[in-house]
Amino acid sequence: MKFFIDTANLDQIKEAQDLGVLDGVTTNPSLMAKEGITGAENILQHYRDICEAVEGDVSAEVIATDYDGMVKQGEELAALNPQIVVKLPMIAAGVKACKYFSDKGIKTNVTLVFSVGQALLAAKAGATYVSPFLGRLDDISTDGLNLIEEIRLVYDNYGFKTQILAASIRNTMHVINCAKIGSDVMTGPLSSITGLLKHPLTDSGLAQFLADYAKGN
Repeated sequence: MKFFIDTANLDQIKEAQDLGVLDGVTTNPSLMAKEGITGAENILQHYRDICEAVEGDVSAEVIATDYDGMVKQGEELAALNPQIVVKLPMIAAGVKACKYFSDKGIKTNVTLVFSVGQALLAAKAGATYVSPFLGRLDDISTDGLNLIEEIRLVYDNYGFKTQILAASIRNTMHVINCAKIGSDVMTGPLSSITGLLKHPLTDSGLAQFLADYAKGN
């Protein structure tokens, strides 16, 4: 299972990278704005900075909602760095753009996916990643994990190579449950990754080891 971090914060990206488990980054205009990064040129430069900070794929989102606009923006993003994955919304123009980029060998991430049908269309269009939003489904009392299970079944039935990228991860249990049901990738905040380190028995066991060592010295 690949671990992506969902942020535009370079310090958090570097912390996850230094941990040795980070496989990539996802971000979006909202996360950019949260870091005070606005304006087209500043955003493009920040994508370059992110690519320098991490070794894996970096999803960069188009703003356009029409096909021609998506193609133009996507090509501009893809030209920044080979690590860039063009992030497209799950709408008709996005599926069409996904097919365009797939045919050109440019990696894509179809986002805002909330149904198996949407995930099937994205895979048919050759998406590299499809992003079902687990947490947002949970927010409206819908089982987000069940959606991921159903997408896994459909993809396995037909041998689709599109990777399931579980998005809108909120906590460590989301990560663990996604791993159990076969999600290829998770993306979430730094806390959802570092939280996996924590267990009270690890803490108490280490404290006991250190205490016993100190007694003999």
